Amino acid sequence: MAIRCVRMWTGEDGNSLFEEGRIALDEGERGDFIGQPSAAVEISFRETASGGSFEWHQDPIPRYVLTLSGTLEFETKSGATFTIRPGDVLLAQDNSGTGHKWRLIGDEPWRRAYVVYKDGTELRFQKN
Repeated sequence: MAIRCVRMWTGEDGNSLFEEGRIALDEGERGDFIGQPSAAVEISFRETASGGSFEWHQDPIPRYVLTLSGTLEFETKSGATFTIRPGDVLLAQDNSGTGHKWRLIGDEPWRRAYVVYKDGTELRFQKN
């Protein structure tokens, strides 16, 4: 089992890049699937009303973005796009360069949790 995760980072040319992957879950007790823990520094929550968007920007700090509701389309300067849906994880590491933009698709607000991970933490992202 796995949770869909998209990693976004700044490439050597200063532009944001992304790749699709997953956060692996192993079988655990009671029939649950469990991921390996990661050290977190802080968690915060945010909501953007339906129809919202945010023009070119970088993420201020490396973090996981956990989408609770809403569907978004992200775009990089190259014109490449990807979609994030509820239950997906974004590993936001494009903290410099040209950045990215996003827009909400549909009628749902974007509710999310930002989880800042501790420097040096082993990231749980695995390429597909």
